[in-house]
Amino acid sequence: MSGFRRGVRLGIDVGRARVGVARCDPDGMLAVPVETVPRDDLSIDRLVQIAGEYDPLEFVVGLPVNMQGADTASTTDAREFAAALHARSGVPVRLVDERLSTVSAHAALRSSGRSQKNSRSIVDQVAAVVLLQQAIDMEKSTGNPAGATISPDEEHA
Repeated sequence: MSGFRRGVRLGIDVGRARVGVARCDPDGMLAVPVETVPRDDLSIDRLVQIAGEYDPLEFVVGLPVNMQGADTASTTDAREFAAALHARSGVPVRLVDERLSTVSAHAALRSSGRSQKNSRSIVDQVAAVVLLQQAIDMEKSTGNPAGATISPDEEHA
């Protein structure tokens, strides 16, 4: 575990209607759901408040590329959201490929016996948990943080 950076991380699953939030403990043992934030003009303010509660090392924001790894409209939306989050919070933001996190979240909820309809309110949190867990597991196994940090030029795009 030589390369693992100790500290709480907040996982963010950016959706058109909702933003799922998860966090992990400082040792990165387990990612757990925090809340689902409605996607509106106050989303970033709420995430800044949550960051104030947990004092994270960084935000891990899911980057929804398509199965071929190419950008989509959702990718652009997530990048813009992440840049705004970084600008407002001052907390480092890391963009991580989340191709399978929402699919995994739906599968996990189905296997636990929840219907798609009953899962809507928490699927975003579960997707954020899956995304964050994948990122911390990758960092632990490789010694390198998953994904890429937002560069200053993206922030002013």
